[in-house]
Amino acid sequence: QVQLVESGGGLVQAGGSLRLSCAASGRSFSRYVMGWFRQAPGKEREFVAAINWSGGSTSYADSVKGRFTISRVYAKSTLYLHMNSLNLVHPAVYYCASGIAGSYDCWGQGTQVTVSS
Repeated sequence: QVQLVESGGGLVQAGGSLRLSCAASGRSFSRYVMGWFRQAPGKEREFVAAINWSGGSTSYADSVKGRFTISRVYAKSTLYLHMNSLNLVHPAVYYCASGIAGSYDCWGQGTQVTVSS
């Protein structure tokens, strides 16, 4: 059974940083893409960043380029999202997801990120 478990969310002051983690298990992820998505209150879930699990190539939403970094530790089957210079547009529930060719079939439960002014 595939499991994705996020952690690392919390309350941070505007301008601060957080690192989200996603522990992945239950499948060989070498053929998969891993991604981060977020959903703010009253809004649809949106793409944040993705990484090719084996090759490490990355892609980002324009809104987070230069501010967020996605990475993974292959041996630990752990995905990360480093978020810098957080501001009041960033609070949301952040989700980890796994999929192939842009179609994500497995999702974590999410971790809440809150930013205070």
